[in-house]
Amino acid sequence: MIAGVLLSACSQYSTRPGAISFHNLSARYNAYFMAQQDLLNAEYDVQKAYKENYNQLLPLLLPMDSVLFRPVKAKLEDAVRKASIVAEKHQNSKWLDNSYLILGKARLYMGQWADGLEALRYIYANGKDEGDKNDALILLMRAYITRKDYSNALGVAEYLSQQPLDKSSTRDFYLTKAYLHQQSGEYLTSVAILEETFPLLGKSPETARIHFAAAQMYDQLGQYALANRHYKAVSKNRAGYDLNFYASMNSLQNQVVLSPEKDLNEVGFSKMLNDRKNDDLKDKIYFTMGLLAEHRKQIPEALGYLQKSAAASKGTNPQQKAYTYLQLARINYERLEKFNAAKSYYDSALALMPETAPEYRLVADRKMALDEFVSKYEVVAREDSLQKLAGMNPAALDNYIDTYMEAQEKARQEEEEKARKEAEAAQALNPQSNPSPLLGPNERRWELYDPALVNQGKIDFKRIWGNRALEDDWRRSKRQMRALASGNPAAAADSLTMEQEEPENKSLVKGTPAWQEMHDRLKQDIPLTAETMAESQGRKENALYQLGKIYRFDLQEPQRSIASFERLLADYPGTTYKEELYYLLYLTYPDNDAAKNTYKDRLLKEYPNSTYARLVTKPGSAGPEGASSQLKEYEAAYSLYSQGNYTKALEDIEANLPAYKGGPLEDKFALLRVFLIGKVRGKDAYSQAIAEFISLYPDSIYLPRLKEMQELNSLSMGKR
Repeated sequence: MIAGVLLSACSQYSTRPGAISFHNLSARYNAYFMAQQDLLNAEYDVQKAYKENYNQLLPLLLPMDSVLFRPVKAKLEDAVRKASIVAEKHQNSKWLDNSYLILGKARLYMGQWADGLEALRYIYANGKDEGDKNDALILLMRAYITRKDYSNALGVAEYLSQQPLDKSSTRDFYLTKAYLHQQSGEYLTSVAILEETFPLLGKSPETARIHFAAAQMYDQLGQYALANRHYKAVSKNRAGYDLNFYASMNSLQNQVVLSPEKDLNEVGFSKMLNDRKNDDLKDKIYFTMGLLAEHRKQIPEALGYLQKSAAASKGTNPQQKAYTYLQLARINYERLEKFNAAKSYYDSALALMPETAPEYRLVADRKMALDEFVSKYEVVAREDSLQKLAGMNPAALDNYIDTYMEAQEKARQEEEEKARKEAEAAQALNPQSNPSPLLGPNERRWELYDPALVNQGKIDFKRIWGNRALEDDWRRSKRQMRALASGNPAAAADSLTMEQEEPENKSLVKGTPAWQEMHDRLKQDIPLTAETMAESQGRKENALYQLGKIYRFDLQEPQRSIASFERLLADYPGTTYKEELYYLLYLTYPDNDAAKNTYKDRLLKEYPNSTYARLVTKPGSAGPEGASSQLKEYEAAYSLYSQGNYTKALEDIEANLPAYKGGPLEDKFALLRVFLIGKVRGKDAYSQAIAEFISLYPDSIYLPRLKEMQELNSLSMGKR
């Protein structure tokens, strides 16, 4: 009897003061406290291991990323196990809500979203402490932000803004709301909230980090003086060395922007370069100097600084080198229009950039587009050059080729002589190049240990193959035409025209059979007959057409797309692509440009019965609700497809397909749907989707392509 009374008095469902006190004590010290310590230790470990990317906007709060928290999964599981004890054995304890908060946060960190959100919602629905309820809602808001569910996060924020919050909850709420607006790109609102938050924050490395993020957002808004105020606040809040360094760098950058007359070395860059503590960070210093030089339109200086940045990278920060290559790629592409160099730099950036980087998909798409673009661009340049040579009279052409060969042979000999002298100088100055007394009479040093042998190898290589850049496909003989047409001896020395099937140690001499053989080889690709000229014109016409489409759809550069299409129409008035070009130009020109209607009128006048004419005359096909708006919708769906988000893209297209009915891009949407079905639903569904397209769109310009796809799919299914 007495035992039963004692047990009932200690029941977790009892409301007696003694029972509640017992469970409060047991819950706090036997479960909650230890669970809280496990969670705090896990958060500390993750924060300590987290690698900031200072080239990107720092998130105000660390993301709830299960990959990020994977190394501390054991601690999180311990926190969950211990916090669950309170829920299982101490229901009447005042620490129940706090334990559910730990449960929710730990499960969210581990990526267990359903369980984590359920724990937070339980606190809101059943919690007894208003402060715990508010903390659960703040955490719920952060979870929504992580999932990019900004509308729900904003709804929670509006509710919390009406609640009385204590100082700690107010601080967390302000930070989370600022984080919401930062992640949704509303930087002005975010920094306004942060200005109210800073008085609530103590001095700490985390406060320094928040000041840095605020400064970055002010930079985005063009408020450089306000940004510098926060960059200076970083050093006053016990920031680490790296954070202090990047804050100083960005502050110097803003000083130059605010005072354009200042020399880069005057504001402190030279001092930072000479500081030995910055040896591993010189790449960032040169990178910033490159950005500022470009800002001042000093492009050669910018390239020089960026190349110094790449050379100074010691492998401790591969991300910085990736951004350096990215900047070099952008300058070469946008400002210098050196597309081959830009492609190479994009390749290098992509090789160093982690797949989790925000720019990775964009860089990968740009690199893929440039691969195709450069090949077409080179076709246009090559055929232009060959056609120009073909227009010369025969005697002038022969003289031109001979002059070119003489310049090339002279450059080759000078290079070989220079290499020989370097080898002799190295052998004379470097005692290691002399035979070692430890070697036997018939033994020799390994070539890579002997500078003389290395230099001799370089001479032999240059004699046989010429002076070549380190690049892919360097033996392609077609490149000789570009060097020949350029008329530049420096380019000639770099070209492949001296490629030979067998090594030769003889110089080319004018009038010899070897000279004539090389002369004829250079001449053979020049379109000197009507037939070869037609083939050359065809290659150039097709390449211009493809260039315009790559500009328009892959590189998202409408103005360059227009220039390419209009050049094609000017150079080839009878082109077979004319009706499609009229249509694409109509779609590409902005609505307020008179040229838009000009191309529409041409299309209707010259090709009144074409599919493209029907597309531009269908109801709703013009104006912001017609072709232009549907093109934007298509580009959004195609972007999802390019990013590998096939399920989402397919859902969007199938949900809106009725709205595209009768629109200018209906069959284009249907074609993309076919591709997506193949990615998401397998071969059988893919085969059915192709058959449906052929049945529904018998007049589509994509029909030949679909029939080819149908044949390939049938062959593939037959092999199974």
